[in-house]
Formats: sequence, C-alpha cells, structure tokens
Amino acid sequence: MLMPLKAISAILSYPSTDLQAAGPELKAALAEGDLLTPKLVDLLSRLVDDIAGMDIYAAQERYVGLFDRSRTLSLNLFEHVHGESRDRGPAMVDLVEMYRAGGFEPIASELPDHLPVLLEFLASRPMAEVKDVIGDTAHILENLQTRLTRRESGYAAAMAALQHIAGVKADAAAVEALLSVPDEDPDDLEALDQVWEEAQVTFGPDPAAGCPQVRDMLANLDQPVNQPTDGNRATAAE
Repeated sequence: MLMPLKAISAILSYPSTDLQAAGPELKAALAEGDLLTPKLVDLLSRLVDDIAGMDIYAAQERYVGLFDRSRTLSLNLFEHVHGESRDRGPAMVDLVEMYRAGGFEPIASELPDHLPVLLEFLASRPMAEVKDVIGDTAHILENLQTRLTRRESGYAAAMAALQHIAGVKADAAAVEALLSVPDEDPDDLEALDQVWEEAQVTFGPDPAAGCPQVRDMLANLDQPVNQPTDGNRATAAE
C-alpha cells in the first residue's frame, strides 16, 4: 500500500470531522517511505493542520467553493475532456470496470472519475501503473496547481505532490489549453444552478457510440471543455 498516495486521497476529499481527527495519522502516512520530498511532506502536513484547525463548516464551505462551484477546478477528471457530454457515461462505466478488475469497489457517493477515488484505487496498485496513470493526467494536475496557487490555496501542494510522483513533465500545449478556459464566479449561484439543471450525464453504455478503454481515455485527456461539474455538495455550504 502506497500510504502517501492514500493520504493525499483523503486530503483531497470533502472535509469531515473524521478527516480532521486523522491529522496525525495522515502526516505520518505522508512521510512514509521516499515517495515524497521533505518539502512536499511539509507543505501537505501544513494543509492537514489547516483543515484540522478550521471550523468544520468553514472547511466544507471552502472546499465546495473551490472544487464544486468552480468548474475549472473540478476534481472529476473526465470533466476536463468530456464535460457533461454523453461520452462521459461510457467512460465512467469502463472506469468502474477497471476498479472492480483490480478488486476495488468505488464509493457510491462520488463519481468514478473523482480524483480522490482514483488515488484510493492507485494506492494499492504497482508503482509503474501509478506513474503511468497519474502521468497521463499531468496536464490537468498542473492546470489545477496553477489555478489553486493563484488563489493562494494550500491544496496546490497536493497537485504538486502528484506530479512529483508521476515524474513526468506535462505537455505545455495541453496545459495552456486548459488554462485558457476562464474561471467562473463561484459566488454566482444562480448561474451555476442553471448550468447544473441543464447538465445531463448518462452512465449507461451507448450502443451507438464506441468508447476506448480507460487507460486510453486517461492518456488522451487533452481537450479542455467549459462544462459544468457535479454540484451535489453545493448546498452543503449554503
């Protein structure tokens, strides 16, 4: 088990009192082995302390404002290539099949392409596979890191850590394309609600549309789209 990866998965999850209480264990997991540099361990440990030290409702509101109300910061990976198009459903089905083939049952409360879910799965996989899969999303991770850094968010350290684990340099053109999508106003709830109401995601396979395997999907996440994210937690902070 790659404990630093499992810890990053938890850190990127929706804050809970259990997550806050697990601070010491998370910091110990981050420092296990040599997967992360001391600097990255320190930055992530500061983020753990920051989350643990906040009022839980404030921590949840911050999380929702970043990742649920800002489509360009979505932690749902297929959001950055499929948006809410009908192609996303078959890709989700393939991803779930990949998880189950590896003996992993994803939690029902999150979409299969949710980054913390993928990291939880990868924490039990061979290192070569971990590097390949995370490396395929390097441009998305760099896009997220850049946007989070602009907002002076400690969550940027998680994206930096994942890129370090992958050990590959993101394609500059793909990163530029993602960063060219303008940020939306996370406080414009009326506009976001309208987008979410219009969005439709199909999770069953479409017999009229072929879908490549998930590894190929991850390897070709290079076409950014300006589409809505899942807004399931948006009301939690209201």
